[in-house]
Amino acid sequence: MKLDVTTFRQLRRLTPVLDDILNAGEVEHPDQAVHLEALAQLCSQLFDAYHCMHPDEIAQARLDAFESQ
Repeated sequence: MKLDVTTFRQLRRLTPVLDDILNAGEVEHPDQAVHLEALAQLCSQLFDAYHCMHPDEIAQARLDAFESQ
């Protein structure tokens, strides 16, 4: 899936926020919460676009996740 330049730049800008959250397990600074909301919206948009293009892969990933529980 190709990303347009604007989306790619947004992801690059938000990557440190996601990295902090995954490594620390929490939001460390108040301004990260604002970025976290933007990251969630962007991830949701990307998921929707990817789902439209590859519904079988999404269904398989969901099945694999369910089976691994």
